Amino acid sequence: MIDTNAWLDALERRHLANLTRSELTRALRALSSCYVERRAKLAGGAALEGAGKRAAFALFYGPLHFLTIDALVRAAGADALKIDTLVDLGCGTGVGAAAWALACRTAPSVTGIDRHAWAVQEANWTYRQLGIQGRARTGDVVRDYPTARSGRFAILLAYTVNELPEAARSALLDRIARSMSSGVSVLIVEAIAKRDKDWWPDWTERLAVVGARSDEWRFPAVLPPILRQIAKGAGLDPRELTARSIARL
Repeated sequence: MIDTNAWLDALERRHLANLTRSELTRALRALSSCYVERRAKLAGGAALEGAGKRAAFALFYGPLHFLTIDALVRAAGADALKIDTLVDLGCGTGVGAAAWALACRTAPSVTGIDRHAWAVQEANWTYRQLGIQGRARTGDVVRDYPTARSGRFAILLAYTVNELPEAARSALLDRIARSMSSGVSVLIVEAIAKRDKDWWPDWTERLAVVGARSDEWRFPAVLPPILRQIAKGAGLDPRELTARSIARL
């Protein structure tokens, strides 16, 4: 595990410059409620509405996802892959690809794609803070899905597929199946909860045919102090880092 203290300190300074702790706490409660109770709004960008939710997303869920994916790629053996380029579709604040890249023996270059301009800006800031080579840009995960290219590359979709409209999700599945069947390493990560993922069984069955496996993951949540403080203030108590994945590595 790399030392993320400097990055977390910089995150705190960046996102609490114009917000109080109480404002951040209220925003985190609202954001958590959005994820748990009103997931239908996520496809419309509800998670990133307003400065408070954006700060809560970047300062709490971003590091939480970083820690989860760091643990997951190591447990799955994805850190042993020899990758030149890692394409992060729906990159958000950039933490997923950053975690995977830093876990590798030789960090690959990262290409991040997200439809939200704010997320792209945050991802590029994350890359700079963590010393990641690469760049994020605005785009669409289906339209800008990577085609055949030279060199060794892998594709990451972390907490992305579940937020897509059904038509886009179906088109994306076809592209991922073709990538996997041609030997491209692909890692799909989602929250472990099943209640809002009626698409998951179809994806696991379709992608198993081209060599993918599905897993559920639970890791002890050893959180840095700032995350423990933020979680406690919002009435959250994450004792485990959990996720589910579909991967062909």
